[in-house]
Amino acid sequence: MDMKTFFAELGLGQEGVLAAQVFALVFLTLLANFMALKLLSRVVHHIHKTEGFWDDVFVLAARRPLSLLIWLFGLSWAAELVAAKSEAAIFAAIDPVREMSVIIILTWFVVDFVKRGETALSSNHRPEGAMDATTVMAIGKLVRLSVIITAVLVMLQTLGYSISGVLAFGGIGGIAIGFAAKDLLANFFGGLMIYMDRPFAVGEWVRSPDRQIEGTVEDIGWRLTRIRTFDKRPLYIPNATFASITVENPSRMTNRRIYETIGLRYQDADQVGKIVAAVKTMLSKHPEIDTNQTLIVNFNAYGASSLDFFIYTFTKTTDWVKFHVIKQDILLKILAIISEHNADVAYPTSTVHLPDPVRLEAQQSTQINTNEHCTNKEQNA
Repeated sequence: MDMKTFFAELGLGQEGVLAAQVFALVFLTLLANFMALKLLSRVVHHIHKTEGFWDDVFVLAARRPLSLLIWLFGLSWAAELVAAKSEAAIFAAIDPVREMSVIIILTWFVVDFVKRGETALSSNHRPEGAMDATTVMAIGKLVRLSVIITAVLVMLQTLGYSISGVLAFGGIGGIAIGFAAKDLLANFFGGLMIYMDRPFAVGEWVRSPDRQIEGTVEDIGWRLTRIRTFDKRPLYIPNATFASITVENPSRMTNRRIYETIGLRYQDADQVGKIVAAVKTMLSKHPEIDTNQTLIVNFNAYGASSLDFFIYTFTKTTDWVKFHVIKQDILLKILAIISEHNADVAYPTSTVHLPDPVRLEAQQSTQINTNEHCTNKEQNA
């Protein structure tokens, strides 16, 4: 007994048979989707135990697109059943909609796969270590852009448009678009130059003496670069700007410099040589000073109220916080050396020299005032 006879015995007409078939297809689609998600969950549980990460990326990126693909085919088959019994014009769009949807779902899968792979390659949890974030970001953006452009061209071809005609139109219209979007293209090529020349990367500290730009690079986009300033404000800079300004990258420095001038009192002149020698010895033995770099400690100036010597040296660390701890330790040790030699740091002073007659007159005036004061006290008594 076939399905039509079975439904006829149940008292169902053609509409009932169609409704039952559609219901069965939807139910089977729901069941297939449930089974596929269950299977993927088990697969995800097992692949987390493996050392590789590409299988994790593939399965996680495929979960939602696979579910949508199952529903797409299930519902499109149900629509075809209805279309066979109906002459409505809307059912003529089943095949184009299905083809377009397949292209969109596959594009979504590939883009998500690339994005997850980009995150995985930049992760520090990889056994080989994280790849350079800027390089990974650049390659990921190029691949995603290529996939999206290819998907758009395939969809146009599916809809019946000639790709060659579209490309020819793009070539002619590209000139007009280029003039209209001059700044946009300048920023695009500016971002491309950043990726190629690599003056800085994501996570590095940069600053420009030409502009009020200083902070940590958070993202390098095709149009804008986002920098987080040290007061935690986001700074969005068009990429074309970097082609016309000087950019410093302190994150790539090899050492940090200590350059300080210290003044001693003129009355400690006989101790200057000993103090300079002691400070130089202290710096050469300091564990945080890089003795392979320039190290200078010399008396170099007669100041207005001090005998000045300077220290010029480099620390091994480039860490900003640790550098200041080391610098504090060195300055305190210099103070201790100065104190050990019974000397002191100078501060601004002025000495007034008076001629002998002026000093004599001043002494006489003081004596007269004193005598007058004593006389007045006796009279009052």
